[in-house]
Amino acid sequence: MSIASTAPQYALSVANLSKSYQARAIVGPLNFSLKTGSITGLLGGNGAGKTTTIGMIMGLIEPTEGSIHVLGYDMAQERHQALGYMNFESPYVDLPYRLTVRQNLRIFGRLYNVQDLEEKINSLAQELALHAFLDRPTGKLSAGQKTRASIAKSLLNDPKLLLLDEPTASLDPDTADWVRTRLEEHRRKHNCAILLASHNMREVERLCDRVLILKSGQLVDDDSPTKLVARYGRANLEEVFLDIVRGRSLAEAL
Repeated sequence: MSIASTAPQYALSVANLSKSYQARAIVGPLNFSLKTGSITGLLGGNGAGKTTTIGMIMGLIEPTEGSIHVLGYDMAQERHQALGYMNFESPYVDLPYRLTVRQNLRIFGRLYNVQDLEEKINSLAQELALHAFLDRPTGKLSAGQKTRASIAKSLLNDPKLLLLDEPTASLDPDTADWVRTRLEEHRRKHNCAILLASHNMREVERLCDRVLILKSGQLVDDDSPTKLVARYGRANLEEVFLDIVRGRSLAEAL
């Protein structure tokens, strides 16, 4: 495979993206881009449109209007080419639970046409500490082990765009920190762009270069965590988030 444009500046570009159901607007129109090698947080309260937005980017939900380009590929016309450079992880999407971790990784590795697949699985098992349960059925794993297996699946094809939906939800602080460290390492090693949907504001402050905040399907703010905190005159990103989702204007927050 060859990326559509040589060393593209943007891993993801979204233009006038919207989704409506029965003439009711759910999301959009959205306009944003993710620079190659960046980590961008996607924040919003429940029902803000985060999952729908990620679903449209992945090609699982057909947009009502707008365009999505991944590494130069138009998702409307070149989805299959683009998918080879993307991957996704969420603790809410289970791997087939009767298969072992190794069997799951083999199946997904073949779907992504991963070269030297057994070597790649062993490498990820070493990197993500999977060896102790690599041959255990996925349905018999703890929450932390399932997350590690799911992250291994999401890194099989060395994605250039990684979509994460609350990857550390329900994990203990130690395991969550371990997951964040692995994601930071993957970004540095592969110059991967990451779109991170999360309700953990400390996690977003640690990982993200930039934050997109959705409310009722609309993009209502977009900046670095540090600049958002300074602009709203708050102590941290969680306070900024609460101002926005509770409907306080910037003037009121100040």
